[in-house]
Amino acid sequence: MERTRISSGAVWEDMVGYSRAVRVGNIVEVAGTTATDGESIVGKGSPYEQTKYILEKIGQALEQAGASINDVVRTRIYVTHIEHWQEIGRAHQEVFKGIRPACSMVQVAALINPDHLVEIEATAILSPASAPLA
Repeated sequence: MERTRISSGAVWEDMVGYSRAVRVGNIVEVAGTTATDGESIVGKGSPYEQTKYILEKIGQALEQAGASINDVVRTRIYVTHIEHWQEIGRAHQEVFKGIRPACSMVQVAALINPDHLVEIEATAILSPASAPLA
């Protein structure tokens, strides 16, 4: 099967050797995504705002891979402070209310930048009726 790599252009992709997303057949895996925009952190100090921004970035990567948020079947949420779960969960629910993918949320000791409060991964599976990658 053909492997399609989606890049965000972030310097870390080459430095670490990963892609923002990878599509193989009808499956799209989106890498751990943080609220980083260039050199700045979006929603600094706000787990809700960071989550909203992260989910927008994930949606953009999915679109580049020929998928959409509606195709997401699983999300994995890594948080630095589990007590923020309600704010993070609210942002997740606003995006996935009608989709309701399987979801995990776990607390981790740290993320790559101390200002990152949330990191999210996503898996999407396109239905056979979905348009092929152009």
